[in-house]
Amino acid sequence: MAILKIIEHPNEILSTECEEVFVFNNKLRKLIKNMYETMIEHDGVGLAAPQVGVNLRIAIVDINDENGLIELINPVIIEETGKITEVEGCLSFPGIYGDVTRPHEIKVKAQNAKGKQFTLSAVGFLARAISHEIDHLNGILFTSKVEKFYELETLEG
Repeated sequence: MAILKIIEHPNEILSTECEEVFVFNNKLRKLIKNMYETMIEHDGVGLAAPQVGVNLRIAIVDINDENGLIELINPVIIEETGKITEVEGCLSFPGIYGDVTRPHEIKVKAQNAKGKQFTLSAVGFLARAISHEIDHLNGILFTSKVEKFYELETLEG
């Protein structure tokens, strides 16, 4: 395993729409394993390929629930319900946090590392994490959705 370098804003790959994945092989599975190690090392709950310098539609999410690690390859949100505003951060924007409104519930269609299609319903924090990562794949940064910014000290206090 390898810990990858997290790409930070203003690197232009973060605002680039990613390419679809067509090849499902050991190289892809190794990238996902390395992304997972990197996400854990940085105390993240999600990581998108552009955040490690790879321009492909690959994201992972693990919010420490019964779902475990969710591999999202070529993901598309096909349904959204409700809205909720909560504080978000991003590994590519260290020290920056803010209120972001996202769907309370989503349904996502994606593929896993073997190319198998699946559909997943997510509610609450899981829906937020998945939506955040899919935004990365579309070149959308969470800072463009922030309604109010916070300093880290404010959140810890």
